Amino acid sequence: MAWLITKYAITAALVVLISEVAKRSDKLGALIAALPMVTVLAMIWLYVEQQPAEKISNHAWYTFWYVLPTLPMFLMFPFLMTRFGFWPSLGIGAMVTIACFAALAAVTKKFGIFLL
Repeated sequence: MAWLITKYAITAALVVLISEVAKRSDKLGALIAALPMVTVLAMIWLYVEQQPAEKISNHAWYTFWYVLPTLPMFLMFPFLMTRFGFWPSLGIGAMVTIACFAALAAVTKKFGIFLL
């Protein structure tokens, strides 16, 4: 139980750190957020918990593919926010991400990469 609490505390601290840095510097906060720290932490947790190397490798592999459909949202969000506000822009961004993910899954399936 102590290990689980430690994992939660470290992971939560990372999110809080990013948001606090972003308050002071949007560029530095974005840079830190763009680093794959959460994914690296997840792989560290998997490794420390003695998960098979294949599971850790698969985690990295699928993370790559799942990041791709999120990128259009980050390009669209600033444009949308100035026109629609925060929550509608976040919702539209989420819908665009889902659509991009579905399209990517359909394309990668033709190449033998099954994301769903």
